[in-house]
Amino acid sequence: MNGSISGAAGPGANLSALRSHNAALVLGLLRAAGEDGASRLELAAHTGLTPQAVSKITARLRAEGLAAEAGHRPSTGGKPRTVLRLVPGARHAIGLHLDRDELTAVLVDLAGTPVAVRTADFDFGAGAERALTAASTQVRALIEDAGELLAADGGLLGVGVAAPGPLDHDSGVLHRVTGFPQWDGFRLRDALERRLGIPVVLDKDTNAAALGLGTAESSAYLHLGTGLGAGLVLGGGVYRGARTDAGEFGHQVIQLDGPRCGCGNHGCLEALCLAAVARGETGVAARLLGVGAANLVRLLDIDRVLLGGRVVLADPAPYVRGVSTALAEDSARASRPIVPVEVVERGNRAVVEGAAELVLAPLFARG
Repeated sequence: MNGSISGAAGPGANLSALRSHNAALVLGLLRAAGEDGASRLELAAHTGLTPQAVSKITARLRAEGLAAEAGHRPSTGGKPRTVLRLVPGARHAIGLHLDRDELTAVLVDLAGTPVAVRTADFDFGAGAERALTAASTQVRALIEDAGELLAADGGLLGVGVAAPGPLDHDSGVLHRVTGFPQWDGFRLRDALERRLGIPVVLDKDTNAAALGLGTAESSAYLHLGTGLGAGLVLGGGVYRGARTDAGEFGHQVIQLDGPRCGCGNHGCLEALCLAAVARGETGVAARLLGVGAANLVRLLDIDRVLLGGRVVLADPAPYVRGVSTALAEDSARASRPIVPVEVVERGNRAVVEGAAELVLAPLFARG
């Protein structure tokens, strides 16, 4: 659609968008309700929609196979209320995590529950052609593995891809990925869409994890693996920044005369932290991570810090201790409540399941 046509959409398009948004709100509440489901009156109360509007929306959702009746609420004197619930298997999405040395693909249902997983070695520096071939091969194999399951529903909604940053989420373009500057300007989303023939969404790995974790508060997800980055949730939503590239947490300079980082600067937190990990100095790495976390908490006044990534998950205790200590010391100096520190419950699946959530989120008025 060219600019002249899209610019004259008119009120009909706005009404259609509003209807879609309202349906997403209802579907999001049904997803949150799980097996317990929700009645139409409960849905109306939580969305602010009229009962009549909710009835029309739920009728459409049932017709599309996305919602189903699930019994009745016990009567409190009136007519028992019919309960509706999400049908998780009605649609599916794929999450794809392109790490620097490993590829993981997961198929999830509408509830975000993994149905099938594939993992393979991957070389982010091997060049676009080899990387695209490896990624599309694993996605096709995952689809083939779940062939009958996908044939029974409405098919795939799309593929969500989580990759190292920096990158542009809106345009699907990679920038100068630390250590792999050859990717700068590569239109990864479009290239994968052409290969796979299904919709693709691209985001930074840490943003995907933050979205998948689904916290409603202001928080930071700190990911220490082959690199170091952050996914930020501010005011209940993932914060991507004006150019969708927020969260380059590892490239804050904390030592002016420090070692050269892959990004080109000297003394970046990522370079120092990964060097300590390589030397086996876990306590030093944890303390460095804590210094960076304290900077972030002081800057954004967030409520919670979540830790993940393969390095942290291999030995969580010292990292929780190091970050907690740094935050407690900083809070004491500022007379500020101590921010809690936790390890993500999903472990090494946080990023890839979050990648699938990139596809699912708009269906539930999230993202």
